[in-house]
Amino acid sequence: MSEKKLTSSRRHHLKSLILQIAQNWLDQEKKDAVVAKEAYLAEHCPAPDMSGDQAALMELCKKLHAVIDKIDEERYDAEAKVQKADKEIEDLNIKVVDLRGVKKPALKKVRMSADSMLKALLGSKHTVNMDLRSNLKQVKKEVKEEPTEAVGDWRKNIEDKADRKKMFESS
Repeated sequence: MSEKKLTSSRRHHLKSLILQIAQNWLDQEKKDAVVAKEAYLAEHCPAPDMSGDQAALMELCKKLHAVIDKIDEERYDAEAKVQKADKEIEDLNIKVVDLRGVKKPALKKVRMSADSMLKALLGSKHTVNMDLRSNLKQVKKEVKEEPTEAVGDWRKNIEDKADRKKMFESS
């Protein structure tokens, strides 16, 4: 047998059929959920007895309020337990990460000149040459001549400095 290629119209028709079937299934699931909800409510929540006088209805309202308060307390307690458990889980996860340590990836050695690095970062904007030595100014050092008076008697210099020291100590 030879293989038949699906034409685009045939493919479109099959796709629309599959979508129709899926839509029918979704609708059926919604109907089943509504029926299940009604059955649950009929079983667990019987219709209140509205017959009787005002005192009986007031008593019924008080009972309903007491039941609602009890359920709210249970819900609050359950939420508190869940929050506490979530906090403990978060703390334990942090401890696990701390114990495991942060793995640093092995860095690869890259040989790249400063020019090629700037070219990679800046792209075509880079036109500056990074040969720093060529950009430096040439400065000629001037030789300063030291006065010849400093070559004199060294004992005299020490005595002058001692006098200065006394002057600072006395003030």
